Amino acid sequence: MGRKIILIDFSRCIECRACEVACEREHEGQSLISVFEYQETTAIPLNCRHCEKAPCIEVCPTRALYRDDDGAVILSPLKCIGCLLCSVVCPFGIPILDKVNKVMIKCDLCAHRRAEGKLPACVATCPTDALIYGDVEELLFEKRKKAALQVVESSRSAASLKEFTKYFITP
Repeated sequence: MGRKIILIDFSRCIECRACEVACEREHEGQSLISVFEYQETTAIPLNCRHCEKAPCIEVCPTRALYRDDDGAVILSPLKCIGCLLCSVVCPFGIPILDKVNKVMIKCDLCAHRRAEGKLPACVATCPTDALIYGDVEELLFEKRKKAALQVVESSRSAASLKEFTKYFITP
């Protein structure tokens, strides 16, 4: 079984923050996904990327971080000492300290929902399908296929424009 991820299509995010609300509902009032607004024109949802070479797993002194069968990086709160090393080395700064329990918390791709055959709550809730959950190889293949289709469409448009200019603009 391949590693599963959430692929984020930034062009589809409408900054409705439904993913944050869904995450809060599933994780005791704490959203583990955040939508950032960039220059009031672009919304960027960020959550744990469950990196292939996860530096958080490598740096954890108590081995509180590990991978589950789907490849998700999971944190065991009973082993975590809240040292923040995972957050420091995360390129996205995703793990955060639960100040009440003094342990780190991070996205687990809704492990409890996946165990029931359900999608992560943020994915199931996103109204524009900006968040897509699946096998990394399959998702990236579909993304490449979509990019190839856009190249074909662009070249057809360019060919049409060339024909147009040939008949109407060329002196």
